[in-house]
Amino acid sequence: MNEIDPAHRFSSEAVRQFDGPADGDKPGGMNDVARQVASQYRRDTMSPIMVSGVLRMVEFAVLLVSGLCVYFYYVGFFNYLAWQYPLTIAAASFLAVVLLDVTDCYQVVALMRPIANFGRILLVWAGTFAMMALTAFTMKMSQDFSRLLFGTWFVVAFVCLFGLRLVMSKLIRRWARDGSMERRAVIVGGGKAAEVLIRSVEKQPYNDIRICGIFDDRNDKRSPALVAGYPKLGTISELIEFARIARIDMLIVSLPLTAESRVLQLLKKLWVLPVDIRLSAHSNALQFRPRAYSYIGSVPMLDIFDKPINDWDSVAKRAFDIIFSLVGIVVFLPVMLGTAIAIKLDSKGPVLFKQKRHGFNNEVIEVYKFRSMYTDRSDPTAKQTVTKNDPRVTRVGRFIRKTSIDELPQFFNSLLGSLSLIGPRPHAIAAQSHNLLYNEVVDGYFARHKVKPGVTGWAQINGWRGEMDTNEKIRMRTEYDLYYIENWSLLFDLRILFLTPIRLLNTENAY
Repeated sequence: MNEIDPAHRFSSEAVRQFDGPADGDKPGGMNDVARQVASQYRRDTMSPIMVSGVLRMVEFAVLLVSGLCVYFYYVGFFNYLAWQYPLTIAAASFLAVVLLDVTDCYQVVALMRPIANFGRILLVWAGTFAMMALTAFTMKMSQDFSRLLFGTWFVVAFVCLFGLRLVMSKLIRRWARDGSMERRAVIVGGGKAAEVLIRSVEKQPYNDIRICGIFDDRNDKRSPALVAGYPKLGTISELIEFARIARIDMLIVSLPLTAESRVLQLLKKLWVLPVDIRLSAHSNALQFRPRAYSYIGSVPMLDIFDKPINDWDSVAKRAFDIIFSLVGIVVFLPVMLGTAIAIKLDSKGPVLFKQKRHGFNNEVIEVYKFRSMYTDRSDPTAKQTVTKNDPRVTRVGRFIRKTSIDELPQFFNSLLGSLSLIGPRPHAIAAQSHNLLYNEVVDGYFARHKVKPGVTGWAQINGWRGEMDTNEKIRMRTEYDLYYIENWSLLFDLRILFLTPIRLLNTENAY
């Protein structure tokens, strides 16, 4: 049969345009049982990917430092240092980490079972030395190296490496037991298919998946209240709120791929969440190429959506925010001080205006701005959009709004972590267009909150800033925001950052 490319079968565009029922953007209130379960998972956890990534760096440091210590022990710290020794030790340490990664020694299962993987780790370390020896022989440099020194390093480094693995296995098992390191998953769809899936996942040894419950729109006759010991906590619409409170990492849809219409109905509700969405393929009659699947243990999954800007990408973006926020604060500090003085002289009231807005994962955050309205006429809820020649805006306020100087305090939001420098602009919680909330105007509006909101963004530099006085403007801003989320990279962020001052010169829509 012809194989179907799963990467394009359920694209975000296809899900958004699917003509079927969806009320995921208007979630109903959870029942008491679901709320109680969700509240147990509010504490943040460590990502297994982040843990294994940090371990890679630690093991590189252990191998490098042990090699340098052996070298200094033999030649003396203050004696002449031959450059080829430290360079070779560093290169071999890096090669060893790469080979450990290639041989899956950084997978959670391998980290939990160091004794079972003793032979593989020893083989990788011996292979590293074999490649190092072959390279030295080929380059006719083998006579320049001490066999005793490198033989000692081989033993010392392996003992340190394996000892670290033993310690890490105990730590990871402890983190898995107390819930510090886990991937929280919810099963979407109940009945027999969900039971078979759960049993398959539970059979996997040293599994880091914690199943938090089942959600299904079907009644108890078609979808029992209890499946494989896990309760059905509510409907798909209730899952939206549950996933946000419980910080769910993964949604596993236990419906056959052949039920494409039903799957699309579910995805149309769920794609707004910042989670990985997987379609269980363990009992699927359709067979794809092996590389089309991801796996939980040996259970095959089709990757439908991935959480955007996750794991090491989030670390890189956070570093980007901290560095450029500090630069922005230093560069614009005189402007901010001058603005604060002007606001104080122009009208009574505080210099800063704080407004509650939607942040990452729909959480409520407090955003800082320079006050641009008269204190007694301010609108913290933003129900009434600021218009041209709005009488509520002060003289200084008109200038700082038009030049976007009023947004400068948000560098501090970015530095503290409630905002990112680049991302969808945060909207006030009660922001409306023609007496409709923005999420009532735009289907999939809350998908903007799959990443942190930003001080500036792709929509703003493309002209969609200022007054949102028509539904079309809100839709276009959302479209640009979703494009940014789906195409994010650090280079994209840099492009937006450097284009922002240029595009701000166009003040046509800024009031």
